[in-house]
Amino acid sequence: MQSIVLNGYHTLIAATLVLLIGRVLVSKIKFLQDFNIPEAVAGGLIAAFGIFCCYHFLGITFQFESSLQTAFMLVFFSSIGLSADFSRLKQGGKPLVIFLIVVSVFILVQNAVGVTLATALGLDPLMGLLTGSITLTGGHGTGATWGTVFAEKYNITGAVEMAMASATFGLVAGGLIGGPVARRLVNNMKISPVKPQSAKVDSTEKYGGDTFEDIDNVRLITATSVIETTALFAACLAFSSVMKDLFPNSGLPQFVWALGFGVLLRNVLTLVFKFDMFDRAIDVFGNASLSLFLAIALMSIKLWELSGLASSMLIILLVQTVVMILYAYFVTYRVMGKTYDAAVLSAGHCGFGLGATPTAVANMQSVTETFGPSHKAFLIVPLVGAFFVDLINLGAITALIGFLK
Repeated sequence: MQSIVLNGYHTLIAATLVLLIGRVLVSKIKFLQDFNIPEAVAGGLIAAFGIFCCYHFLGITFQFESSLQTAFMLVFFSSIGLSADFSRLKQGGKPLVIFLIVVSVFILVQNAVGVTLATALGLDPLMGLLTGSITLTGGHGTGATWGTVFAEKYNITGAVEMAMASATFGLVAGGLIGGPVARRLVNNMKISPVKPQSAKVDSTEKYGGDTFEDIDNVRLITATSVIETTALFAACLAFSSVMKDLFPNSGLPQFVWALGFGVLLRNVLTLVFKFDMFDRAIDVFGNASLSLFLAIALMSIKLWELSGLASSMLIILLVQTVVMILYAYFVTYRVMGKTYDAAVLSAGHCGFGLGATPTAVANMQSVTETFGPSHKAFLIVPLVGAFFVDLINLGAITALIGFLK
């Protein structure tokens, strides 16, 4: 067996090529567009399959520079923390808080189902978390991160591979079930479809100018703003490094410290010092880092280690999909008031409960284009799905790992 080692430069080149390939695939294949499959995932899975063929037919493996992957991961989680503006909770009011509670309870349900089924199938309970909220609520970024932790710290073979497969399944499943669940709820309320022109909701109406940047007043990303944003990320990474060294036995991965300090830094700067935080620049840094992190993570997975887990993982994921349907139909809809807005919120919950916020928005759009706008749903779901749910999910995962191990 021959192993080819790629240094940091070569790893970065390979990651960018994977992203470019993914962009072409997403632009050409309608299935990838319909289910909001990220470019990094589309290109990364192709790269992983190619590496699998090299291993199987040529006896060649590849080793990529891991420090780059870690750095991009820390920047991504720092961006989540730096985006967590708690003053935005006021904009959603009481319904946002209630929806956040509903979502939080489901995270616990999701993990209970995963751990129970994993144990029943003879797997490590931590694999139940990988097919629970880590990948389904958390998505590819959270899945790849915890998969790496499980593989390195708990010696779970195929953890990263399992996480990537589970997150991809969740994106597709979340996009498939959200619309039908909401449509059945709406039909039960005897609401008739509206005319197409009145069903459309423009971007300013559905999100609200107080929550997202005014599309007519775009703040440019300049050299000064890049330096300011880089300083924020540098502070998060430096803090996480210091805390990791000071508390090596805390059980908290370094990215938890980075995210936590990002939350603290964001809210202190905006509430105490009235600092004008540039959210779009933070999102650009975070999204770019996530894409590069995922590309490297997917290139590094060993598909040949996943074969023995495929059937058990599929059983857990299918059950998780059914549980999501039942929870959205019987809990989310009813707790949120059994109204049309509640039905649209249920579609959104299916989207990010199994997939991601873009999937949730796509689900809601499929309903509102037929039955009319839901301003409440389009305000609440992006706020909850974009970052609040990540904070709650992180706390739940950390607590459960401590309980299981």
